[in-house]
Amino acid sequence: MARRSLLERRAFQSKIHSEDVKPAEKWLGYLLGPAGALLLNAVLATYLNVYYTDVLKLTGLWGGAFLVVFPIVSKIIDAVTNVIMGYIIDRTRTKAGKARPWLLLSAPLLTVTGILLFTVPSGSQTVQAIWVMVSYNLFYSFAYTIFNMSHNLMVPLSTRDTTQRGSLSVFNQIATIMMSGILVALVFLYLAIKHGFEPLLLVPIAFGMLLVNIYPDIMAEPYTDVQGLEHAGGLFYYFFTLDEWSILPSLIFMGVGAMTDFGPLIANPISFIMGAAAQLGIYLAYFFAIFMGFNGREAAAISIIGGADGPTSIFLLNKLGQQHLMGPIAVAAYSYMSLVPIIQPPVMKLLTTEKERKIKMEQLRSVSKLEKILFPIVITIVVCMILPSTAPLVGMLMLGNLFRECGVVKQLQETASNAMMYIVVILLGTSVGASTSAEAFLNVSTLKIVALGLIAFVFGTAGGVLLGKVLCKATHGRINPLIGSAGVSAVPMAARVSQKVGAEADPTNFLLMHAMGPNVAGVIGTAVAAGTFMAIFGV
Repeated sequence: MARRSLLERRAFQSKIHSEDVKPAEKWLGYLLGPAGALLLNAVLATYLNVYYTDVLKLTGLWGGAFLVVFPIVSKIIDAVTNVIMGYIIDRTRTKAGKARPWLLLSAPLLTVTGILLFTVPSGSQTVQAIWVMVSYNLFYSFAYTIFNMSHNLMVPLSTRDTTQRGSLSVFNQIATIMMSGILVALVFLYLAIKHGFEPLLLVPIAFGMLLVNIYPDIMAEPYTDVQGLEHAGGLFYYFFTLDEWSILPSLIFMGVGAMTDFGPLIANPISFIMGAAAQLGIYLAYFFAIFMGFNGREAAAISIIGGADGPTSIFLLNKLGQQHLMGPIAVAAYSYMSLVPIIQPPVMKLLTTEKERKIKMEQLRSVSKLEKILFPIVITIVVCMILPSTAPLVGMLMLGNLFRECGVVKQLQETASNAMMYIVVILLGTSVGASTSAEAFLNVSTLKIVALGLIAFVFGTAGGVLLGKVLCKATHGRINPLIGSAGVSAVPMAARVSQKVGAEADPTNFLLMHAMGPNVAGVIGTAVAAGTFMAIFGV
């Protein structure tokens, strides 16, 4: 008897028959099975980053470039293996068909390679880096490619009955969409609760995502039935309306102004230039978005993600009439705000030397009360006269700061910075999360938006740091280039990252107050960028 190939052996013979795909087979082969693989992928995608950065400490390898370069190389490898796997499946000839044996084979391969990802041996970082590269590609470019390619081909290859194909496709979509949507929500909850990534934002956003993927009607619009009876919309629909009317983003800005000391910016006006330089990513992302097929208004709404400013992103997309992009843009913006401590340090270390990171800056001058009172008034007049469309954001930001500095409305300042701020965050976070149903969120456009947001954020960070290097040379080493990275408007997290990276080089280096200047300037700069786009498009 001739020896049978591996895929022809009994273990790989599926019970699903083309003539009659039974309900039990649908549930197992098209819903529960794929859901398990998707769950594994989501869990790994969540924890791998943390494992590589916090456990293996690979952030410093190759000057911080390793964690940036190797995923790009892996994507190239994955693209090649996708083509090869498609060719192999097409040439497969077994009694069980083309795809089913490969799908069954992927189960143990995913398990084994998934374990290898987290069994990195102790030793030199070079050995660990090699293990990471090999295990990562074994999982994503080999095992997961086998699963993904065979899973995608299951429906067209299982039956020629168009009715059954439709039914099987529904089960596939449920597995892919529902599970993915819920898992994305769980990933965000994990990052917020376990690792403290902007929990005040991510917890309500993630829970809103979770609810809308379990109960979509929570975002349902009000309607009138055939009998003329009016029906109320879902709870989050009304929260979301406040986003669309730009009410909540403006109130967020008021709260930020009431909480933030503008003194470092006033004491060091050169911070304005660094805040402006950090907007480089916004304008570069705009042209990249045009190149990727988005129209002008869509590109403008997407590019503002580079400011790491969720409220401004929501404000601009509504002003430009791009509500259909609300979910992806808002989640991307708030996600990058949360991931500032992960994304920025590699870029900062790559563009600076250790000597530059150790630079200690002189203590800032004392800023008088009169200066602090006049500043929000003058900025409001100047900016809003030049770009009137920025008045809701800049005006509320400066009003909140005036509450803080004038000294005669302490109750208003406390309300704006505490109770009102937290109420608005709950309303904004849950409604933004609820706008990201998996069906609307998980598509090619969303992936493009997330990629463009990352490009904008990285180049924004780089723009601030590079101008910081120029100013460092111009001032003969009096300015630490790291504070330029705080020019993105994630207040005060970006400033804290500047402090953290500087303290890693020299524990006695205190950059926080110096970084707050570009940080505040970045908030104003992002609002100005939004106003510029609105002026360009006649809003």
